[in-house]
Amino acid sequence: MNDHSRENVLEEYRYSNSAPTWANAYLWPMLTRIIADSYDNEYSGKKAFEIGCGNGATANFLHEMGFKVTGIDPSGSGISIARKAFPDLNLSIGSAYDNLADQFGRHPLVISLEVIEHCFYPRRFARTFYDLIEPGGMGILSTPYHGYWKNLALAITGKWDSHLGPLWDGGHIKFFSERTLRALLNEVGFNQVRFCRVGRIPPLAKSLIAIVHKSE
Repeated sequence: MNDHSRENVLEEYRYSNSAPTWANAYLWPMLTRIIADSYDNEYSGKKAFEIGCGNGATANFLHEMGFKVTGIDPSGSGISIARKAFPDLNLSIGSAYDNLADQFGRHPLVISLEVIEHCFYPRRFARTFYDLIEPGGMGILSTPYHGYWKNLALAITGKWDSHLGPLWDGGHIKFFSERTLRALLNEVGFNQVRFCRVGRIPPLAKSLIAIVHKSE
């Protein structure tokens, strides 16, 4: 991975520990439900790949379910913490703009939680996400939700500045609705995209989760 690709994914998102992030509290229950529906609770030895594994918390969550987990993240501090906290996981520094499928092979399950909104080039991210999924496999991707009622509520309550976080180094730079995320995922080859919203009531949801399957 070159310096250019690293700085265009995340601006060294820094971690101080291996604890779950605040978003995991509402993402993990739905993640568990989606996986259970697809795998019939049979996870042992199955491969999973995480794009943007950060401090390793979600990768370890999957590992404890029984998955054999591989993951990458451009954050040196995150990977250092993750390797010390979860030595059984195959986590390394890498970029969503790298040819990850050639490096790590294709996987039946690929996950990326709250990452794409940090990417300058979402099409490159989406192509990598697609390529990593083996034929017949599933992908699960989340990003902060944006829609009419939530956007209106943010405007009325004067929360746009804090929501967008323009002074947050390495923060969010892309803001997706269901329409725009569907268009992106369709563009790279996913024919069917299913959505669910998590955190708060659906019109004011914190995050949008896309579930995709790659044709065999």
